[in-house]
Formats: sequence, structure tokens, C-alpha cells
Amino acid sequence: MRPTSDFVPLTVLLASPRGFCAGVDRAIQIVEACLSKYGRPVYVRHEIVHNRFVVESLEAKGAVFVDELDQVPDGVPVVFSAHGVPKAVSAEADRRKLLSVDATCPLVTKVHNGAERHYRDGRHVVLIGHAGHPEVVGTLGQLPGGAMTLVQTAADAERVVVPTPDRLAYTTQTTLSVDETAEIVEILKRRFPAIVGPKREDICYATTNRQAAVKAIAPKADAMLVVGAPNSSNSRRLVEVAEAAGCRKTRLVQRAAELDWAWLDGVATLGISAGASAPEFLVEELIQALRVGRRVAVEEITVAEEDVAFRLPRQLVA
Repeated sequence: MRPTSDFVPLTVLLASPRGFCAGVDRAIQIVEACLSKYGRPVYVRHEIVHNRFVVESLEAKGAVFVDELDQVPDGVPVVFSAHGVPKAVSAEADRRKLLSVDATCPLVTKVHNGAERHYRDGRHVVLIGHAGHPEVVGTLGQLPGGAMTLVQTAADAERVVVPTPDRLAYTTQTTLSVDETAEIVEILKRRFPAIVGPKREDICYATTNRQAAVKAIAPKADAMLVVGAPNSSNSRRLVEVAEAAGCRKTRLVQRAAELDWAWLDGVATLGISAGASAPEFLVEELIQALRVGRRVAVEEITVAEEDVAFRLPRQLVA
């Protein structure tokens, strides 16, 4: 942290909405409720959400994070992350008679249900998403092998070959760039006029709202910081959206400790947002760090109000 004597003014444009979405909040509550109901330890397959601060906080309370079910001993609860899991994982948990608790975001479950519905209707499904992301792995795992084709980019959409062009549907990962996804969908519709989409778009409300807030701020900011983890899809998309909206000087940071004072030289207006898996505490921590070296005035830019809440699984509230 660089000391200074003149405290140059800095206007912070704070994006709203930002940070936790309802699905992330529910997933964290599920782990905490499991710890309260069943005691320590509670195992969690994969990071419950993509944020190390959240993961480490839950570890301190007794959560144990593992990569696969074979690392979970018999007789302890296991929570499936907010990103969702392939059906084979749920089936293996049932085979072993594990006490499993599903923290999959309901909006991801909606994507799963839509893909299954299209499959039952005899359609091949194109999934728009990023290869290897846990949500994509989980969605691909809802259908038999070969029933779904992954498309990642507009270039992919231009060259993808599908087995049934006249019986085709698409669905999407929930945390994609709204604009890039719209471009991919338009290409698919041009190439495959009979393609069927979801009744309501699959990119979730939280992703859409956070990107809209960044778009509102980016043209007014000299630089922008997005609080989030490098493996968080929605956080990385916010960086890309800010750059596309006119703020070429944009960075992803996990904690205030990553603040680079030299990078802020010449910045009079700084935009700040946070991915859907980043707690508000980390945003507050960043602003407090800025106050050490600059005279900070915060202006909140609000593009939408959010009041969405998801219920916990019945097994935790009964």
C-alpha cells in the first residue's frame, strides 16, 4: 500500500446490483444449515461458489471441499455445489446411500430441465457455454452422450455440425456475456431456422443486471475494478463487458491486497463492481483500502432492484 501526503480526489462509481445473487446466497446458507443440523464435518463437492474467501470461511466452520465423491467417507453429508452436477454424480451418491444435499442454483436447474424437455421431444441440444466450467459439465451430464453439442464462440456457431438440423434446440450457461450470447444465437438461428430456444432466456437475472450496471458505468470511468475470482465466469464476463463498453483499463481483483497504486495513477474516476459470488465485505474492504491513499467520494449507480430469494431444500427446513 503506497502512502501519500496529498490525497488526490477519487470518485468511485459503484455498480448496483453487484455481488451475491440469490443462488449463491442460497448455496452458502445450505452449507451453513447442514453444519448446524448435522454437525462437523460436512463435505462439499467442488467449491460451493467460485470465491476463495467464501470457501475458506466455510472451511473454518467445518466444511471440507473435495473434487469427487470418492473422497467423501461414508456416513457424512455431502453438498453439491451451486453449479450443478452430472446425473452420474447424483446416482453414485444414491448408490452409496450418502446423505446428499443439492445446492444447485434453481436457475441452473431450469436449464437442466429445459435440456431434458428438448431431448424428450426428439431434439438435439446445442449448449452455449465454456468448456470445462462446472456448470457446463453438469448440464452436459444431464443427457446421454452425443445428445448435446457444446458451442463456445460465434466462430463455433458458424461451423458447428449437428445430427438433426431440423430438430434442434439451444440452451445456455447462466453466466455468459449477454451480448456475445445474443450474437451466437443469431448465427444459430440463421443457420438453423427451425432451432427452438428456451421460453425465458437462460442467462440469469443476476448476470444480466450486473452486466447492465457495468455498461452504465464503464463509459464514465477512467478505470474499473471487478471484485471476483479468476475462475468465476460471471466475474470474468464483467471485465470483458467493461472493456467492450469503453473502459479499456479494467482489472479483476480478489482482495484489496491486490490493489496496484501505480495502476491507479492518473485515474480520477474509478468504477467498481463485483461478481455474483463475491461477498459485499470484499467490496467494502477495497473501498476502505482506497481511502488510505486517496480522498474517495462514492456514487452508487443503480440499474435494477433485486428482491429474488430461493428456498432451502425441504430436508434442511423440516
